[in-house]
Amino acid sequence: MEPTTDRLKTPRAAGLAGIAFALLLATAIVLMRIAVPSGDAADAPIAPDRRWAVRVALEIVPFAGIFFLWFMGALRAHTGEAEDRFIATVFLGSGFVFVAALFASAAAAGTVLEEGTPSDFGRHFAYTLLATYAMRMASVFVLATSTIGRLLGVFPRPLALLGTVVGLVLLVVGSGIPWSELLFPAWALIISVHILRARRAAGAGPGVARPGPSRPS
Repeated sequence: MEPTTDRLKTPRAAGLAGIAFALLLATAIVLMRIAVPSGDAADAPIAPDRRWAVRVALEIVPFAGIFFLWFMGALRAHTGEAEDRFIATVFLGSGFVFVAALFASAAAAGTVLEEGTPSDFGRHFAYTLLATYAMRMASVFVLATSTIGRLLGVFPRPLALLGTVVGLVLLVVGSGIPWSELLFPAWALIISVHILRARRAAGAGPGVARPGPSRPS
């Protein structure tokens, strides 16, 4: 009785949350990269004509975080109940820390909007949180998701391999390559499309749904 009820509580539109998250995060990253550049350019004051990018990014980030939580739920629903507890703990922990670091990065970037106050700390702090800490947690999230998908067979081998490559790139050299943060939303977009296609092919029921018993009367 309980497995059937749990499936009914999982909205089919949850898969669309990953697409929304990917698009919103990619937009926020581009805007924050424009407004809070890395390297030597970070020492220069933010030009007035770039402050709009920070404002728009600050409006986008909360929604990206909300859709990411729905995306995590869609991933867990897709993998089913057979996931390894250790890997699932890493999956959840890295996802939550990523959202926290993303929000903190946006809050730090918001300090550059205050007129008449030094914004060097805010620029460097925001860039460090986004490019180093948030993306490191994103890499762990990608690796954990790809491992779960590979072990349970719910991801095709090329898709699991792609996630491993993306996770390693973000983990090892992500902060040193400009715009490499866009790998994460690109991966999330691909995974979301796969989940939607798998659900459509299966009809109803996410992930590794097994033929369940008939609903008791």
